[in-house]
Amino acid sequence: MKKLVFTIGLCLVAAVSFGQKKAVADALKLAKDAKPNFPEARTKIKAALQHVETKDDAKTWFTAGQIENLEFDKENTKQILGQQPDEPVMYNALFEVYPHFAKAYELDKLPDAKGKVKPKFTKDMKAITRANMPYYMNAGIYYYEKENLEKAYEFFDQYVIISDSPLLNEGEPANPAAVVDSNYVYAVYYSAIAALMSPVDRSVAIKALTRSTKSDFKQNEVFQYLAETYQLEEDMANYEKTLYDGHAVFPTETYFLINLIRIFIDSEQNEKALDYILKAIVLDPTNAQLYSVAGTVYEIGIKDFTKAEENFLKAIELNSEDAESQFSLGRIYHNQAVAQLDVANLIADAKQYTEEREKAKEFFRKAMPYVEKAFQLNPEPMDTKIALRNIYYNLDMGDKLDEMDKLMGE
Repeated sequence: MKKLVFTIGLCLVAAVSFGQKKAVADALKLAKDAKPNFPEARTKIKAALQHVETKDDAKTWFTAGQIENLEFDKENTKQILGQQPDEPVMYNALFEVYPHFAKAYELDKLPDAKGKVKPKFTKDMKAITRANMPYYMNAGIYYYEKENLEKAYEFFDQYVIISDSPLLNEGEPANPAAVVDSNYVYAVYYSAIAALMSPVDRSVAIKALTRSTKSDFKQNEVFQYLAETYQLEEDMANYEKTLYDGHAVFPTETYFLINLIRIFIDSEQNEKALDYILKAIVLDPTNAQLYSVAGTVYEIGIKDFTKAEENFLKAIELNSEDAESQFSLGRIYHNQAVAQLDVANLIADAKQYTEEREKAKEFFRKAMPYVEKAFQLNPEPMDTKIALRNIYYNLDMGDKLDEMDKLMGE
């Protein structure tokens, strides 16, 4: 009796196993029918993907990917024939193809009972995946234009992942980006931009931006975005590291220099700040902003006003339309004037007081054209208005003073 029960048990196990394998075949048939039933096909294959008898079978996962690809093909054929496809359905199916193929590839590469690797599905999966590659870019662009940036990121990111995958690169040249096409660099970049602009967690954007810093395409811009993202996260260690990394690749880019210099000045590393600027000037001696930044370091950090003046003058010589350099030079003269007034106000002797006050006026006269030019170029900053009003007041320029008071009162 025991033997009979055991035999029946074996038959039941075999029947269950056969039933799940049949479910895999039935799922594919449902997807391949003239009137395919994709929801039912997915239901059947999902059960097989979870069942102990079929979940570790490469064919099960390959079939799951085939079902998604068949729905993608159905909608894409409409597009090829000039009909309107259901784009969300088409692209959602496309997105699900590769995860199933990736698992199928992993299982397909396992050795058999004799220790030999005999893949059955890899060739077909590779051919399907390669044929589909342009459509991942199309999907990313579609969602980018729809301003669904999270979905756009997912498709651009998947393009990169697939491009670098073992499935697509088996037996190919060493450079994975070259295996697919030149869209690779665009996918790397736009996955980072879409992640940056989307509501996804900033860690996702950081990962995508970090990947993009390794590409030459818009690398300068990407380093800046990455630095700003770390700054928003208040991760100042990685913020500073990214500035260093960006500066190493783009030594004359003022964004990295200025922000590094701000860090150096805030931490009272003024000589280090100046060293960075002077090296950059050697590399790019016609860059007006570099001289302007050097002037700021000399003025605020090192307190060498003669050197600050020299550098601001050079910045203005190279770019007379830079409001910041104009105001900075005017500020040096204005502050010297104010300091001289303080000296005069301590003197009791009327003649000596007048002489010292006249020296202050000379500094105010020297500052005036630069502060006026800065105001002409950019009338918004309150510091510029206050400095200009102070100059007009101390030079007894009543009409100009009234104009400035009126402007400041508006």
